[in-house]
Amino acid sequence: QGCNPLAETGRSKLQNQRAVLNQQILRAVRMRAGAENLLRATTNNKVREQVLLELSFVNSDLQILKEELEGLNISVEVYQNTEETFSIPLVPLGLKETKEVDFTVPLKDFILEHYSEDSSEYEDEIADLMDLRQACRTPSRDEAGTEMLISYFLQLGYVENRFFPPSRHMGVLFTWYDSFTGVPVCQQTLLLEKASILFNIGALYTQIGTRCNRQTQAGLENAVDAFQRAAGVLSYLKETFTHTPSYDMSPAMLNVLVKMMLAQAQECVFEQIGLPGIRNEFFTLVKMTQEVAKVGEVYMLVNTAMNQEPVKENIPYSWSKLAQIKSDHYKALAHYFVATVLCDHELQSGDDEDQQEKALSQLYDYMPEGLMVLTFLKDKVQRKQLGKAHLRKAIVYHEEALRVCGLCKKLRNIDVLQEVLTAAHKRSLLKYAQQETEDDFLSLIQAPDILPKTEHKIETIAPQFSKVKVKDFFHRLGPLTVFSAKQRWTAPRTICIHHEAGEFGFSLKGGSPVQIYCLDPVCSAASMGLKEGDYIVSVGGVDCKWLGVNEVLEKFKSVGEQPIEMEVISCQDTVASMHSKSATYSVGMQKTYSLICLAMEEDKIDQTKKAPLKLPFLSWGTKNRQKAASTLCLPSAVAGSSQIKKKLSPFTLLNTESSLY
Repeated sequence: QGCNPLAETGRSKLQNQRAVLNQQILRAVRMRAGAENLLRATTNNKVREQVLLELSFVNSDLQILKEELEGLNISVEVYQNTEETFSIPLVPLGLKETKEVDFTVPLKDFILEHYSEDSSEYEDEIADLMDLRQACRTPSRDEAGTEMLISYFLQLGYVENRFFPPSRHMGVLFTWYDSFTGVPVCQQTLLLEKASILFNIGALYTQIGTRCNRQTQAGLENAVDAFQRAAGVLSYLKETFTHTPSYDMSPAMLNVLVKMMLAQAQECVFEQIGLPGIRNEFFTLVKMTQEVAKVGEVYMLVNTAMNQEPVKENIPYSWSKLAQIKSDHYKALAHYFVATVLCDHELQSGDDEDQQEKALSQLYDYMPEGLMVLTFLKDKVQRKQLGKAHLRKAIVYHEEALRVCGLCKKLRNIDVLQEVLTAAHKRSLLKYAQQETEDDFLSLIQAPDILPKTEHKIETIAPQFSKVKVKDFFHRLGPLTVFSAKQRWTAPRTICIHHEAGEFGFSLKGGSPVQIYCLDPVCSAASMGLKEGDYIVSVGGVDCKWLGVNEVLEKFKSVGEQPIEMEVISCQDTVASMHSKSATYSVGMQKTYSLICLAMEEDKIDQTKKAPLKLPFLSWGTKNRQKAASTLCLPSAVAGSSQIKKKLSPFTLLNTESSLY
């Protein structure tokens, strides 16, 4: 269902390079972890010197790998539309990489042990689940790709409720690589799998948005919609999974990514308004001024957020600089539009003074001392002086954008970005040169800042999972409300029932499956082991987990007076919840990499409790977390939230245990 992973497309090449870098980073992190442990253990000065030298080499190697990964994250040309465009590139998110997972043995064992069914009959369903996961590693960049990811996300809800009891781990290890640092995160909980799939849904929407043709109205509308949906998915991820073990899914990072996607949507809205052409007309230019000022403002907020801790050390440097460049570029355009209004549109006798005064007054929060809007509208000299002041400010912003672009190695290699910035700068210089210059030495007016305003408010679009219809792969196990990993059952018992004066000695109630009700304790069925509250799972060898009372009664009636065999199960105690484990990151450790890995299985502590408690994570440098600046320190456990008894659905654990992740 996914794309061919071996296809020689630009996007697949980037993803393959990302996978290779992830493996190199993993090896380097392991080498550094071993060197740090040796450094703490040894007291030999000569050995310490050698280890410190090795650490310096490993750290420099990690820095080089990080820069290579950043280069992949800023390879925006690959994701843009193939049509010739003259627009500043948009930034997509790369998909998180993962290792293959084999569900076969754990799920088959659980089906046999927990549901007492022949697990070989479910090999096709397990294969379908694994095929779907494999396809999700290479989704297509269209609506079908997002639907496939969403369907797998919903399927994980069913799988979690059916096969992952809260009392123990299933022995399935999920490994996902951080999109920005390349550091692997390993856990035995499906929460990591769910969160990573959500991240990839958002990332795929960003890739769809950047691929849209921005030279057409339909393409720009689709781009705006895609970026809004990406922001909605990432926002949902931030709110649902509050403690994440990966930098790219930390609340601070997700907050920045949401802002960046909304800013790109706002940029596309401005392009959409100006696509038919910007008429050199007073009120049109005033409207465009406020719209483009809004784009500059949102990118300024994005740049500010990117330069805050703890995001600053992990966000690609070129992304931060691109946000700064776009902020300066669009602010310059706003000042250029105002200058055009003031220089090209003198107040004529037939013009509406009140309307023009009102329109211009909405552009400014304050006016330079001694100036009033109506005054400089009527005064030709003051009007031209203020227009030239705006042009000077526009030129300053253009020059700053070009300077920042020239200082960033990754950005100065993007040709279309250089072309757009240079063309806008030349246009402002030409406009300024067209104005009279004799009185420049008398012009002391400073152009005021422009108030941003938009008529097209950009908001996140929440993910609409209900629109994707998914059928539970393991539907044959029975209704999820009854047959879940939280419920414990006896093995099916065969009861042979006979008619006794036209009655069976019990009644039936409930939906699917049917439950024994009002059992006569002296009837033959009770003597054979039938109990009050038992569930009927088959009648006459026919599975009836999904049958209601009427259908089961029809089965009984079809036999007539003959004895009939049925299989029943009894509910035992609900599985108790265990303390869930989660990996988190230390706030002060942003500059370097570390491996975050959950231990495969905790050893049971002897009942005497004399043995020291073992940490559930492979944690390096816990005692010296202040001294060893390259080590991430992990907590031993996070207490699980209390379970809320309600109807099970694919989203039950999303709501009740999201704080554990």
